[in-house]
Amino acid sequence: MPRILLVEDDPALREMTWLSLVRRGHEVAAFDTGEAGLAAFARFRPDLVLVDVGLPGLGGIELCHRLRRCGQVPVILVSGRGEESDVIGGLDAGADDYLVKPASAEVVEARIRAVLRRAGPKVAPPEPEVHGGLVIDRAGLTVRKEGRLLSLTPSALRLLLHLTAFPGRVFSRAQLLGHMGNRDLVTDTRMVDACVRRLRHAVEDEGGHPRYVQTVRGFGYRFGPL
Repeated sequence: MPRILLVEDDPALREMTWLSLVRRGHEVAAFDTGEAGLAAFARFRPDLVLVDVGLPGLGGIELCHRLRRCGQVPVILVSGRGEESDVIGGLDAGADDYLVKPASAEVVEARIRAVLRRAGPKVAPPEPEVHGGLVIDRAGLTVRKEGRLLSLTPSALRLLLHLTAFPGRVFSRAQLLGHMGNRDLVTDTRMVDACVRRLRHAVEDEGGHPRYVQTVRGFGYRFGPL
């Protein structure tokens, strides 16, 4: 599951791009400003950053400059301006590719695959994350509780990986639908509740209040731990 940090200020385009990427198996964190994307970069640890050039405030070119100081994660700039000078300016800023809008979902996906191929595998996988009694190895796609390896369904694992990427952030059921496996079949938000029940059965203490996957009534779910 390649992890993509998407930074796009147009709500409709951001939602459409997010959904398209998730349907193709990516784990996606989407933000509407360069400041928010930069703040989430270290926490989310993406494999690739897809960023709009014309962001308000911290623009895409400056964001690309700052990301380059943080490491060598591939960056694709997206812009409605396709003049030669614009493309050259974006690539000179450190971008690995420059994509001109509008672009089909297939073209975006092909560019992402090409950039990731050129980037090659990461030198070192991320260290396992410790969340209370849970230890999550994103590289190996394993979860342990108090040292015991848990057996999670693919949908429950996807859901846990997404929630733990943003501890404390509340996600609605509709937002979580895209992280539950076969996106062509998962269309009912009640499936999220069923998946959360399975996840809690695996990670929570029997008979106790939910410590890790918490319900925020009227809004959705978030990851603790308390």
